[in-house]
Amino acid sequence: MKLRLGLLFSLICWGSLAHAAITPFTVTDIRLEGLQRIEPGNVFRNFPIATGDLVSQYDLTRASRQLFGSGYFDDVELLRDGDVLVLRLKERPSVSLIRLEGNKVLKEKDLLEGLKQSGLQEGEVFKRAALDRIQLDLQRLYVAQGRYGAAVSADVEPLPGNRVALNIDIREGEVATIQHINVVGNSVFDDAELDQLFELKLPSFWSFITDDDRYSREKLSGDIERLRSWYLDRGYINFAVDSTQVSISPDKKHVYITVNVTEGEQYRVRDVDLAGTMAVPREELEAELQVESEQVFSRQRMTDSQERLVRKLGDNGYMFANVSPVPTLHEDDNTVSLRYFIEPGQRTYVRRILIKGNTTTADEVVRQQLTQMEAGIASAEKIENSKERLSRTGYFKSVDVQTRPVPGTNDQVDVEYTVAEQPSGQFTAAVGFSQSDGIILQLGVQQDNFFGSGKKVGFNLSNSSTLTEYSFNYTDPFYTVDGVSRGFDVFYRERDFDEDDVSSYTTDEYGAGVNFGYPIDDYQRLSFGAGFESISINTFDSTAPEITTFIAEEGDDTYLNWLLKASWTDNHLNRGIFPTSGYSQSLSLEAAVPGSDLTYIKGLYRSEYFKPLNSVETWVLGAGGRIGYADSLGGNAYPFFKNYYAGGLKTVRGYKNNSLGPRDSSTDADPFGGNVLVVGSLELIFPTPFISDQTGWRTLAFMDAGNVFTTDCLAGASNCTEGVDFGDIRYSVGVGLSWLTPVGPLSIALAVPLNDQDGDDTEFFQFALGQTF
Repeated sequence: MKLRLGLLFSLICWGSLAHAAITPFTVTDIRLEGLQRIEPGNVFRNFPIATGDLVSQYDLTRASRQLFGSGYFDDVELLRDGDVLVLRLKERPSVSLIRLEGNKVLKEKDLLEGLKQSGLQEGEVFKRAALDRIQLDLQRLYVAQGRYGAAVSADVEPLPGNRVALNIDIREGEVATIQHINVVGNSVFDDAELDQLFELKLPSFWSFITDDDRYSREKLSGDIERLRSWYLDRGYINFAVDSTQVSISPDKKHVYITVNVTEGEQYRVRDVDLAGTMAVPREELEAELQVESEQVFSRQRMTDSQERLVRKLGDNGYMFANVSPVPTLHEDDNTVSLRYFIEPGQRTYVRRILIKGNTTTADEVVRQQLTQMEAGIASAEKIENSKERLSRTGYFKSVDVQTRPVPGTNDQVDVEYTVAEQPSGQFTAAVGFSQSDGIILQLGVQQDNFFGSGKKVGFNLSNSSTLTEYSFNYTDPFYTVDGVSRGFDVFYRERDFDEDDVSSYTTDEYGAGVNFGYPIDDYQRLSFGAGFESISINTFDSTAPEITTFIAEEGDDTYLNWLLKASWTDNHLNRGIFPTSGYSQSLSLEAAVPGSDLTYIKGLYRSEYFKPLNSVETWVLGAGGRIGYADSLGGNAYPFFKNYYAGGLKTVRGYKNNSLGPRDSSTDADPFGGNVLVVGSLELIFPTPFISDQTGWRTLAFMDAGNVFTTDCLAGASNCTEGVDFGDIRYSVGVGLSWLTPVGPLSIALAVPLNDQDGDDTEFFQFALGQTF
C-alpha cells in the first residue's frame, strides 16, 4: 500500500477512490531517497516527524512544507510503504565556482567573505534568494559610496553533476560629485557662513585627498544637524528644516542638494530658575549655571548647564540624579523662561570596587591610585579622578570605568575599572649599536612597575665607547599610605666625553643619594633629596686649555660634592605614556652645598602641552620646552662637566647629539656645552598609517628650536662668547615615529635643519632605543 504526496500536497489514495482522506498511521521508520551531498542530519533537523509519531494528512502536509522551506531541495515527495514513511528528495544544485568580474573598489576577498556570510560559497547548496539578496546589498553598498551608476548582475551557469557556477559581473561606475549646495530661506546668516557648517563641499583642489565633494546620506544628516545646532545656539528656537532635496544628474555623475529652512525669530533668556529638591545648597547649584538673564538663548549653554548640575549632584553622592530643563517661550517679546527641575534621588554609596584586566599589576597597586573608597559616598568626581590617576601612572595603555547599580537597591553602586596593561619599562640584554654610543654591551632593567608592585626599580650594567656604568635605583611611590615616596640610588660611571662628540676628557664618578616625595594634591608633588658624588677628571694632550686651567686653579682633579636636590611637578596629562591632552610642568634644582669641593646651583624648568584636534584624539597639537640655568655658588668657577648640551633626539632633532652651542679652544673646536639651555618644540601628532591599534605607536611632524649658551667663559678659553643671543637659536623640521616595543620604546626621526651654520654637525636620520617623543 502506497500513498504519494506531491509539492501541491494532493493525495492519491490506495484502493477505493471513495476515500477522501488519509487514515492516520504510526510511523515505524523513515527512509530517505535521492540524497547525494546533503547530510541526513540536515533533513531530520528540518523535518518535524520522528519514528513512533502518529501522523495525519495535516501533519504530512505541514512537515513537507517545512522541509521544502529549508532551501536545500527543489522537490520533496512523501510516500507511504506500509507504516514506513519514504522521503524522496531532489537536491538543489551546489555552488561549484564563483567568478567575480569588474570589482576594483571592493576587494575580491572581502566580497567572497560577504557572500559566505549570506549563505553563498563554493561547495554549499545554491539558494536563489541569497543570490538576489546579495545583488541588492551590493547595489546599496555602491550607492552609499556615491556610485549611483553602479550595476550588479548575476548569471547562474549549469554544470554537470547537479552543480552551478555563479558569474557575478560588477560595473562600479564613478563616484558622483556634489555640484551645488543651496540653503533656501536664510536671511540672518549668508550662504558663505552656512556653507562652512557643511562637511559636504563643492569640488576643490584638495577634494581628491579629502573626498569631501562626494555625497553621503550619513554626512548630509550630520550637516543638517550642525545647521540646526547653529541656529538653536544663537537663539532661533523655532528654526526648522522644512525639506531636503537631493537630485542626481541623468548621467548619475553629479549631485545637487537643496535645503529649505525657516529661521524664525531670535529669542533671549528672560529668567532662569531651579525647582525640585535642593539636595545640594542652592547657591552651589546656581554657580554651575551657564545661562543668564538677557543672554541670547543657546541650546548648547542650556545642555551644558544641565550636565554641570548632574555632575555637581553626582559629586555629592547623588549618582542617579535627574535634571530636566524646561524652556517656556514668550512670543510677545521673544524671550524664554528656563527652569531646571531637579530630582536628586537617593544618596548613593559604593558597595564594591572591582578591578579587571590587571594580569601583572597587583590589585593593591591599582587601589593605591583610587580616591573613591568602598562603602563611601559615591562621587562622580572621585570616580573620574581615579581613572585619570590610573592613566597617568604609565602602567596601562587604556583605563575604562563603569558604574553599575546594585540589583535590588536604589542607593548602592558597584564601580568597575577595566585596565589594559602595557610595558612600563625596558629590559635590555644585548650586544648592539647606537648612533651616538657606538658598540654597546648592556644588561639592564628599568621598570616603573616592577613585577606589578608599583615600585620603580632599575639596575644597569653597560659598556660602550662613551659610557661604562654600574647603577641601581629604587623608588617606592607609596612608602606611606598618604602617598609619600622614598627612593635611593647608587652608581659608578666612567664617561668618555670625547667619544660622546664633546670635549676631550674622561670622568670616573661614583655616588649615592636618597629622596622623598610629598603629594600636594592629585596633580602636584614636591620632592627633596640628599646625596654625594665623587668625580675624577682625566685629561689628555688634546684636552682643551680651559679644562686644564680649571683643574690647575682648583688644585686637584678629583672633587667630592655634597648635593641637595628639590623638585616640583604639576602633571595634568591624561596618560603617562603618549599623552593626547592636558599639560605638565616641572622645576628641578640641584645644589652642591658649602663643604663641597665645588659649589654650584643648577635648575631646569620643563613643560609639555597637548591639545586634541578631534573627538577621538588621534590628531593632537603638542608643544613643549626646557629652560635651564646654572651658576657657581662660591669662589670656584662653575664646573664645566655639569654643562647643558643641545642637539639630538632629546633636544633639537636634525643636529648631531650634543653638538650645538659653545665650543672649546682645542684644535678640533669640540662642543663644550653651556650653563644656559633654551629648547622648544611644536608637534602635530597624527594616526600611524596601517596600524589598527594606535595605543603603542606615535607618529608626528615637528619643528624644533634651541641652543645652549654660556654666561661666564672659563679662564684659558679662546673660543668662547659670553651671553645669550637668540639669533643663534637653531631650527629644524621633520617627522618622527615612536613604538613601544616589548623591550622598551624605539624612536626614529627624519629631520632637516633650517638654519645650520658653518661648523654645525647635522644628521638627517636619528634613532634611539629607550626613549619616546
